[in-house]
Amino acid sequence: MPKYLIKANYTLEGLKGVRAKGAKSRADVVGNMVNGMGGTVESFYFAFGDADVYVVANLPDDESAAAVAFTVSAAGGAQTSTVKLFAVEQADAALGLSVDYVPPGG
Repeated sequence: MPKYLIKANYTLEGLKGVRAKGAKSRADVVGNMVNGMGGTVESFYFAFGDADVYVVANLPDDESAAAVAFTVSAAGGAQTSTVKLFAVEQADAALGLSVDYVPPGG
C-alpha cells in the first residue's frame, strides 16, 4: 500500500479546537479518517518548525490521499501538504530504469 507524509498547519480556529479537545482527539480523528479510506496511520506527531503535525499514512492510492488532503483543507481548521513516499526498493528500481534525456546545454 502506498505511503504518504501528510504535513498540516493549523489555522487559528483549528488550534483553538486542538486546545479545547486535546492533542489526542486530533490523532484519533485522523486515525479514524484514514481507516475509513481503507488505510492505516503509521505515525502521528506534533512538531516545532515548518509544520504543526506530521502524519505517515498508508492509503490505497493517490486518489485516497488527495481526498484526505482536500477534505482536511476544505474544512478550514488546517492546511495540508502531502508527499508520496517511496521505499528503498522502489528507488533502486527507478535508478535501474533507462531514461533518454539530454540536459540543458548538453
